[in-house]
Amino acid sequence: MAAAVAMETDDAGNRLRFQLELEFVQCLANPNYLNFLAQRGYFKDKAFVNYLKYLLYWKEPEYAKYLKYPQCLHMLELLQYEHFRKELVNAQCAKFIDEQQILHWQHYSRKRMRLQQALAEQQQQNTTAGK
Repeated sequence: MAAAVAMETDDAGNRLRFQLELEFVQCLANPNYLNFLAQRGYFKDKAFVNYLKYLLYWKEPEYAKYLKYPQCLHMLELLQYEHFRKELVNAQCAKFIDEQQILHWQHYSRKRMRLQQALAEQQQQNTTAGK
């Protein structure tokens, strides 16, 4: 009986840990949050830097599939470099990253829309030619 209770407690603890780490990793997609962490000295703390290294397991497909903001993985990768962590103290750096992310998503959306339109037109031509 005690073993079953301990197992349930472990499962609940593991679920909570998974949720907390998932939420934190996704917060790394926000350059303003990274700037906040840098200005408060978190990136100078060796334990915190080691924690960022530990979080690289989120790049594995069995974990990455849960991410809503995939750019967080790129930021997590960049945070492994001391130079990048030091630059994040500068608000202009965070603003530049934010602008680049917006430009990427705008370009991605337009490109995707064009591809979908071309595919729809091709399907319509194939349907017309088949009649």
